[in-house]
Amino acid sequence: MRRGLKFVPLALLLLTLLELAVFVLVGRAVGFGAALLLVFAASLLGLVLLRREGMRAWRRFRAAAQAGQPPGPQVTDGLVGLAGALLLALPGLVSGVVGLLLLVPPLRRLAGGGVRRTAERRVSSMVAGDLFGPRRVRVYPGAPQPAPSPSPQSPAGQSPQPGPAIEGEIVDR
Repeated sequence: MRRGLKFVPLALLLLTLLELAVFVLVGRAVGFGAALLLVFAASLLGLVLLRREGMRAWRRFRAAAQAGQPPGPQVTDGLVGLAGALLLALPGLVSGVVGLLLLVPPLRRLAGGGVRRTAERRVSSMVAGDLFGPRRVRVYPGAPQPAPSPSPQSPAGQSPQPGPAIEGEIVDR
């Protein structure tokens, strides 16, 4: 985790340069006044959506908690919605387009799935089960086999291929 943090300043600098370049290109195409108005309108829309998405996420989280359902899907959807609204609220055309795309339902679900997979990898299976409910796992049929020893017939380091996967569920309760 800490290794990636050293690239954050460079990424922010590159994002700023990209935003400026896109603003200049759009300004030349439609005029700088229209480009500036577009940035302000997108930021204003983002601020309005930020409040709406925050309230919506909170209501859905509370409803899931009161119904005794795992709140993870509502949390991830709310996080993606808030991130989209925040990116839209930031001044810039590139961040505004990315923020707007995160608010489109199919792309929002896709991004929410990525957030969920990342969260499941970073927390224990018990916490992931409490947040997201039962997890789907692949189960390979057959008894566990000991690691093969290198033999003249099989090249060293190769392991036997698993059989076809069977979808199943594991409940962490």
